[in-house]
Amino acid sequence: MSQRLNAMDIVRMFEEDSRARKRLAELLVSEPDVRLAIINAVLRDVATKQDLEKLRNEFRQEISRLENRIDRVEERINSIEQRLARLEGRMDLLIKVFIGFSVPTLTAVIGILLKMLFKP
Repeated sequence: MSQRLNAMDIVRMFEEDSRARKRLAELLVSEPDVRLAIINAVLRDVATKQDLEKLRNEFRQEISRLENRIDRVEERINSIEQRLARLEGRMDLLIKVFIGFSVPTLTAVIGILLKMLFKP
């Protein structure tokens, strides 16, 4: 009784026998229709120069767009830094004015308290 081979058995046999695989490949590529089908299938997965150029252009556009955004962010940061510097100057002035008004007032209050304390 002969044993029937199924597709998986044939695949396993080709996996185990490299010479048989090579011979099958030679047979397949010697047929013009099969060779054309293989070439077309492979070409679908191959990037062309035009594909690469299109991708390169898209990347250039995206990089240019990102550079523009970075420039705008840098401008905003510079603006914020300038505003903070002005704010720091105003705060320094405010502190000086506060101290300028507070010290004489505190001195006067302390003087009055001391007078009240030492005056019978």
